[in-house]
Amino acid sequence: MMNQPARVQSGVLRLCICCLGSLLSACAVQQPPISQKEAPQPTAIQKAAQQAINTQAPATPTLKRKIALGRISNETNYGRSLLRDNHGDPLGKQVTDLMSKALTESGAYLVFERPDITRLQSESFLTDTRLKLVGVDALVIGSLTEFGRKTVGQTGFASSSKKQIAFAKVDVRVVDVSTGQIFFATSGAGEASTETASTFGFGSQAAYDGTLNDAAIRQAVSEVVNRLSNELGSRPWQTFILKADNRQIFIGGGKSQGIRPGMVFSVQTQGEKLKSPQTGAEITLPGRQVAQVRVESSFGDNELNEGSIASVIAGSIAGYKPEQLIVRFEGVKE
Repeated sequence: MMNQPARVQSGVLRLCICCLGSLLSACAVQQPPISQKEAPQPTAIQKAAQQAINTQAPATPTLKRKIALGRISNETNYGRSLLRDNHGDPLGKQVTDLMSKALTESGAYLVFERPDITRLQSESFLTDTRLKLVGVDALVIGSLTEFGRKTVGQTGFASSSKKQIAFAKVDVRVVDVSTGQIFFATSGAGEASTETASTFGFGSQAAYDGTLNDAAIRQAVSEVVNRLSNELGSRPWQTFILKADNRQIFIGGGKSQGIRPGMVFSVQTQGEKLKSPQTGAEITLPGRQVAQVRVESSFGDNELNEGSIASVIAGSIAGYKPEQLIVRFEGVKE
């Protein structure tokens, strides 16, 4: 028969076990997962409203400059090996594709293919079709200069946390194809992370998350395109005369570039071009305004073949050839 001290010790031991079990159960309780909630307006309605806004012509014309992507390479040690050359650069190709997509979706550029131009040439040869390439105003060249991952965390007596972080940085420069001058350079950085936590070994667990790499690169590319658009968007809008007929002229650019009836443009002479003894570069002197025109209507069905019909409301373009004149945006005349 168990004596009294033994029964006391057994009771204390059972009490300790029960308390420890209750403690572990309480520590293992997790917060319920965060559920995504839709905004008050359904997603479909939001997308339809955004599309309607994008299709409307802006208050001022948006000059869609002709731009192409040149070399966008991976200059980091990530994903490189002795058996892989620059032609097998998946990370560089990913940055190029993301950059091309972002430039196209921005609505501020006419983006032309250059990285895979040999594929187009091969297809043109197979189908016996003449490939009519269009020259561009600027070439974007750059590279992925910083890219990496790290894992940070904290460990305590009963809890621990782990955070995976991916970081990317893209540097680009924009080159004038007519002179080879770099007239703008910028960079963009992006970071993406995910975090897990556990208590007494209980809690969320996460393995290597490869999507963080893509998210970080996408953010870096988006920042580059935003800065590029702000720089080029601050430059004056201008176009050229396609044909002049009495007091009616046809100019390049239509609805997709924001040109609409009622807009007034200034017709100026193209300034004389001189070579600067200081820099050795060609300098264009300021032109002289000779007329004002107002847009009456537009024609064409895509960005490359659109144009507008305008009438002269002041001055005259008589005595000038179309190639001697340029057209610049002045404002809207009510």
